[in-house]
Amino acid sequence: MKVSLNWLKEYLDIDLPPARIAEVLTGTGLEVEGMEKVESVPGGLEGVVVGQVLTCGKHPGADRLSLTSVDVGGAEPVSIVCGAPNVAAGQHVMVATVGTTLYPTEGEPLTIKKGKIRGEVSEGMICAEDELGLGTSHDGILVLDKAYPAGTAAAEVFELETDYVYEIGLTPNRSDATNHLGVAFDLAAALSVEEGRKVKVEKPDVAAFTEGEAPAFSVRIEDPTQAPRYAGLLIENLKVEPSPDWLRARLNAIGVRPINNVVDVTNYVLHELGQPLHAFDVDKLGGNGIVVRKLPEGTEFQSLDEEDRKLSADDLMICDANDQPLCIAGVFGGASSGVSDSTTRIFLESAHFDPGTTRRSSMRHGLRTDAARIFEKGSDPNVVVYALKRASLLLESLAGGRVASKLLDLYPTPIEPRRVTVRYRRINELIGVELGESTIRNILGSMDMEIVADDGTGFTVAVPTNKFDVTREVDVIEEILRVYGFNKIPEPATITTAMVVAPRPDPNALRELVGDLLAANGYLEMMALSLAEGRHYGDRDDLVRINNTSNVHLDVMRPDLLFGALEAVRHNHNFSQRDLRLFEFGRSYRLEGDDYRETNHLTLTLTGRRQPESWHDASDDRADFYTLKAAVHLVLQRLGIDNYRTADAPEGDYRYGLRYHKGPLVLVDFGAVAGARLEQADVKGGVFFADFHWDNLLRVLPRKPQAVTTPGKYPTVRRDLALVVNREVAFADIERLARKAGKQLITDINLFDVYRNEEQMGAGKKSYAVSFLLESDARTLTDKEVEKVMRSVEAVLGKQLGAEVRR
Repeated sequence: MKVSLNWLKEYLDIDLPPARIAEVLTGTGLEVEGMEKVESVPGGLEGVVVGQVLTCGKHPGADRLSLTSVDVGGAEPVSIVCGAPNVAAGQHVMVATVGTTLYPTEGEPLTIKKGKIRGEVSEGMICAEDELGLGTSHDGILVLDKAYPAGTAAAEVFELETDYVYEIGLTPNRSDATNHLGVAFDLAAALSVEEGRKVKVEKPDVAAFTEGEAPAFSVRIEDPTQAPRYAGLLIENLKVEPSPDWLRARLNAIGVRPINNVVDVTNYVLHELGQPLHAFDVDKLGGNGIVVRKLPEGTEFQSLDEEDRKLSADDLMICDANDQPLCIAGVFGGASSGVSDSTTRIFLESAHFDPGTTRRSSMRHGLRTDAARIFEKGSDPNVVVYALKRASLLLESLAGGRVASKLLDLYPTPIEPRRVTVRYRRINELIGVELGESTIRNILGSMDMEIVADDGTGFTVAVPTNKFDVTREVDVIEEILRVYGFNKIPEPATITTAMVVAPRPDPNALRELVGDLLAANGYLEMMALSLAEGRHYGDRDDLVRINNTSNVHLDVMRPDLLFGALEAVRHNHNFSQRDLRLFEFGRSYRLEGDDYRETNHLTLTLTGRRQPESWHDASDDRADFYTLKAAVHLVLQRLGIDNYRTADAPEGDYRYGLRYHKGPLVLVDFGAVAGARLEQADVKGGVFFADFHWDNLLRVLPRKPQAVTTPGKYPTVRRDLALVVNREVAFADIERLARKAGKQLITDINLFDVYRNEEQMGAGKKSYAVSFLLESDARTLTDKEVEKVMRSVEAVLGKQLGAEVRR
């Protein structure tokens, strides 16, 4: 939020350096993030003075130039060569002296130097209006109507204004400081407490306001909870024209573009009092009335920016008596009823709208207007009529307007100041300083927070309605503290801290461990957006939808990490980077009933060659499912996770793949990404993707350090079996049953061949060639012991899986 120092001085009699005022404002919680010097004319016309032309004659070397002597207030007149056709002796003109830098209306800055023009010395420049940056005229030099003394500074002649504009980082809870008057009250309160003198805020006087005689404009509100207060006036005889310089200067200083005197007055009052106003051209309204209501879903509405919008059934609208939408209440006006150069009659609206309703409409349509920002913080319902009177008086003086109607004020349930009880003891506990009762009363009084009761141990304060978020005891104490001054709180002599025990296992340490492992194996870490395009996920009920005003396409929190990985692949492919190994730690977001669930993941993405292209190996060895599987096993082994079950990867995301799980806990899904997902992301070629459910990995980590196994002292024995099984039997089932039957002598099981031939083996059959390694840590195994184990394995596999051994 921008705040003008000159504007503040309209309400406060202060004469402090701008930097000091910035310190005081920051001390009250209105943090000044920047301060800028603003001049109504660039450079402030420094070095430009009034000059009196004493003599004027033809330049001896140029017919179109004049040679003048000019009194600029110095000891001697200066000689100036001038090319303007209207220069003459006796004139009072504006002279840029040597060394002055001019900032013309158009073009680059110009520094005046002493020199010779066609052989004659020139010691300055007699200026035209556009050369001074005061306008666009270049018909001739600027001749003053009034005879100012020679040497008078141009800043005095044109009453130039130098302002300082503060950029304030306004926090959402400061509904009272959305305007200059609110900031002035904060500044006055802080200075009153700090300097021990009463600094008074002079509010604009509206005593001259008078109502008209015509009946109040017809207004009907269908839901008073959405518009608790609605006021308005009919103003006639308006003449729409450019605003005066002072009003334009005020708005320009805070970055608001002046439009015309009527619209500028509404913007001025908005930034002065924190009360948004809206002016409707009465002659463009149907039915001679206003209705505040909601319209059916999808109703079309053209806003002031000439964009056609489709309304939500939850948007509160200002309509005319024929139900034609005129304005999104508290957010943005419509193109059909705005003020134009031909407007002579307006209905001036001043209202208080529900903060939640306003914010939702503002976010829904991507309209982050100044009015919406004020209403969503909680505007002051009891400034509505005051702002209306203030604006009407300005329109009378600046646009010739006349109040034609009675003042309309629909306020069925007045909002009273909230009463909050505060304990003296609690103030001192939270602030850390013993504040006396008189200090507390002084601070509250400086903020117009009246103490309505006091029993000695505490008091009850009436919180002004402009402090929307001050609802609890701690909020009142915060108000006291920020005016007292955060910097006045002494630093404690000792600092106490609590011991924090790191969790075991430490998630951050494990993440670094696995990240280093993957990086050492050629993987690059990526980070995708947590936002995604909802159109890629259809009408799923578990999507977490958001209102993203910066990029309306990114309208959901990502329900998985796959699409972000595919976007990274596509981006790299577009830059001819086709051999990729990527990993990402990230979160997915899903809606489960009325709750939101965030899940941590680790993903791996593979595409392209298995190894970099090399003269030594010219084969096109592509990364495949087993390349990814090796990486998955590498991660699980490094974490010490084993004894998991195997199942097929879920359909939809994968063309084929596996899932590792322990009971209901899914550890990882991995496989070849389905063609539909690749097409959706516009990715060409095969992509392999692994999704580790990181939270579940942390749950199944071994809690005890794993024992180190030493190499065996005795030889291993290998036996191979060719097993004919049904097509649906998985190798994982064979491995699981064989290990149980092996009685700790089987140390490794490997599948080294798969054979399918229904003519030889029968319909629905396949053959697995499986190797078994047997070893004892106590002795060399005999053939008899080995055969006994293998017969046991054959029996279990035959009984449980119907496996037959091919002899």
